[in-house]
Amino acid sequence: MSGGLLLAFEGCGTASKLISADIAGSDMLVPLSEFEHKKGGKIDFRKYVVVQNDLLKYPICVYRFSDTQFEALWMRCTHQGTELQVFGDKMQCPAHGSEFNNHGQVVNGPAASPLRTFPVTISEHQLSISLK
Repeated sequence: MSGGLLLAFEGCGTASKLISADIAGSDMLVPLSEFEHKKGGKIDFRKYVVVQNDLLKYPICVYRFSDTQFEALWMRCTHQGTELQVFGDKMQCPAHGSEFNNHGQVVNGPAASPLRTFPVTISEHQLSISLK
């Protein structure tokens, strides 16, 4: 199932989306159209999508900064390995409150290390997230 919608919800004026993405070789493939949503009859862009695949223990949050700039972050807290929750431009650990910005840097401890990032390349109409 390529980029199939699992869950979409509205919150704080921006649409968030959880998708299931295919893995080809060592790359997770995310259609760029997953960042689009209609707002007032116009196409707008989500700040991020959360991507998962059954082969991965944790999902990946992909932030969109522009048509050519994306950041893919593993949603695993570097403190004790709890799955993070996304709140707009930050991610927070429900266990001990660690916070990370949309580039994976620690904003608030107890976590001391940044999140794992994945290289992202853009081709035609999709992102390839290298899982190596």
